[in-house]
Amino acid sequence: MTFFFIFFLCYPLAALPLAVLYLLLPVVYVVVNHVVRYRRKVVDDNLLRSFPELTVKERRRIRNRYYWHLSQIAVEMIKMLLIPKRALRYRYHCDDKSLPEKFFNEGRSVILMSSHYNNWEWMIVALDGMFPQHGIGVGKANSDKVFEKWVNRARTRRGTEVCFADTAREVFAHYEGEHIPAAYMMLADQSPSNPKKCYVTKFLNQTTGVIYGPEYFARKYDIPVLYYEVVKERIGKYRVDIQLITEHPNDEEPYAITQKYTELLERTIRRKPEYWIWSHRRWKLKLLEVRG
Repeated sequence: MTFFFIFFLCYPLAALPLAVLYLLLPVVYVVVNHVVRYRRKVVDDNLLRSFPELTVKERRRIRNRYYWHLSQIAVEMIKMLLIPKRALRYRYHCDDKSLPEKFFNEGRSVILMSSHYNNWEWMIVALDGMFPQHGIGVGKANSDKVFEKWVNRARTRRGTEVCFADTAREVFAHYEGEHIPAAYMMLADQSPSNPKKCYVTKFLNQTTGVIYGPEYFARKYDIPVLYYEVVKERIGKYRVDIQLITEHPNDEEPYAITQKYTELLERTIRRKPEYWIWSHRRWKLKLLEVRG
């Protein structure tokens, strides 16, 4: 079923101009928000726990804007299958690349920490051509293997390499062992699979487990850690802003890198909450303590 959906529906649609695809937005929005009501309870619960100070009306406004944004991401993911290189560079750009370029000139890799905020999928596609380092997206495998195969074909069509948790150690060992500078994109806002191997802190008013993997690899291979925020300039056009978390990971206190990332992410979300993925079951683990 997934194969036919992607091959016979998504690919023909992907051949259309993006402006034409955006005409589908109202239809997608109505289906997702009002017909299917996609994970409505998850979204409402997450917003209530994250913003208890807001009124019901204010949270509902964020929810509706989120579903509109999610509909836009769905349309842009379809276009991702066939988006031209020139169009991608125009629509997804980084104006200040001085930090990655500085470390590249020193022969060093960088770890780019961020989250499922704004259009993270286009970031994966654009990654290899955005910075001088070889782009590698490190993430979680999808349970739908057919979908994973086709979406990874789109993600890697511009040179970006994709690996998952089970092969991440091998990938880091290869590139760092061969002294090949890489830009490792790591979305660290997923719910950790193992509560005993995560950093626990307060995030959006809740006790939250944060994946420790980026900090682990940064310390193991002495890789500078950068935080990037994806800013939506207008519909279909994004800017990547980068700031330094640490240049020398092993000079930092334990968990300091992960804590700093969490603080930066919360600041990003509070500015424009509708652009974060609220339908994710972020707080499904039961965590009893806060370290830090």
